[in-house]
Amino acid sequence: MKFQREMEGLDEIPFEGHPLGQKIYDNVSKDAWKMWVEHMKMIMNEYRLNLGTAQAQEFLLEQMDKYFFRRGRGAAADFVPPRSKA
Repeated sequence: MKFQREMEGLDEIPFEGHPLGQKIYDNVSKDAWKMWVEHMKMIMNEYRLNLGTAQAQEFLLEQMDKYFFRRGRGAAADFVPPRSKA
């Protein structure tokens, strides 16, 4: 739980038929899902993912699981944010 309180849930199961989709539906709020979508865009751009491939889909599902259910909520382990201009 990202917000540690009861919030409005999703209207439908994401990735229906995949166990992670049901887990997200049961545990993730609409607001947390919106935050994930923004994070997902960053991951897709950073790694130039082609979601037409099974490898990219599995990678994204793994990142989603990390984001919602594991400590570290984060970007992929090897993600390095751009340096700020000094």
